[in-house]
Amino acid sequence: MLRPKVPAMPQPTGHLTPPAQVVEPTAVIQHSPQHYTQAPAAAPAPARPAVQLTPGSAIALVGTGAAVVLVVGAVLVSLLLAVAVTAASVAVCALVIRSLVASDNRRR
Repeated sequence: MLRPKVPAMPQPTGHLTPPAQVVEPTAVIQHSPQHYTQAPAAAPAPARPAVQLTPGSAIALVGTGAAVVLVVGAVLVSLLLAVAVTAASVAVCALVIRSLVASDNRRR
């Protein structure tokens, strides 16, 4: 039941050749040269920025930036507060342990 089974791989039957592709020759026909008229040159692109800010999109951009700054600031302040609370609790624990060790030394 728990014996591994080795898959039996069939032996190759020989080399397979791809089917032959029939390539028909094409005739090259030379035409007499004609006079082509050149298209007028394209006008140069105006020298202005590709993205233009409308007053509404500028206000939306400023509002989004302010929201991002507020969110990032709130996250950083909460992280700093967490570090401060942890440091204060470790300091209190150190004082309690020091007091217990000192009182234990006085009793002996």
